[in-house]
Amino acid sequence: MYRYILFDLDGTLTDPKEGITKCVQYALQYFGIEADTEDLVDFIGPPLLESFQKYYQLDDAQGHMALKKYRERFKDIGIFENGVYPGIHTLLSDLKKQGRSIALATSKPEVYARRILDKYELMPYFDVVVGSEMDGRRTDKGEVITEALKQLQVADGQRQEVLMIGDRLHDMIGAGKNHVDKLGVYYGYAHEGELEEAGADYTVCTVEELYDFFKKGGLFNEVTKGKK
Repeated sequence: MYRYILFDLDGTLTDPKEGITKCVQYALQYFGIEADTEDLVDFIGPPLLESFQKYYQLDDAQGHMALKKYRERFKDIGIFENGVYPGIHTLLSDLKKQGRSIALATSKPEVYARRILDKYELMPYFDVVVGSEMDGRRTDKGEVITEALKQLQVADGQRQEVLMIGDRLHDMIGAGKNHVDKLGVYYGYAHEGELEEAGADYTVCTVEELYDFFKKGGLFNEVTKGKK
């Protein structure tokens, strides 16, 4: 049985599409770039600075300015243009009743992640909350997961008891770097095949399937591997 469960936030526990895409749009407008929010969905999940540079070829200084403009709108407005996926409260509650330790491992700044968990009454389910720092430190998902494992006091010999759950390739890669199992969810924002290509051990398509995974005890042979 998995004793330690690590969750990504965006696209895994909550649907942040409206808030993130509108804030990215706002930031791009500073540079005179007009973009439809539907074309900005790939910003959900990866570190924002990396995405601004990758998709709009911003240099380092421009990327940091874009991040500053993004946060200008996000900190009071975009942060709550968000919502918890149906069934997540029940899932987290039942995991706690089973005696599992639950951690949040997100590339989102930890200060924002904590506000979101508080707003949507998710904080009581979590033993540990780890995110990035506002100054750009710990944005790599592998580093986030490493810190979460440290705070959970997971010994090297207990890595087989850890499961990372997320909706993007960065979650799968970060888990792989830490030698823990990884479950990808396709109800978030992954492209078809993205999670398997990134090394997901198991995938599910709905919150209901994720719930069933744990209801059956988290046994590998009771989950459809690579299902999409």
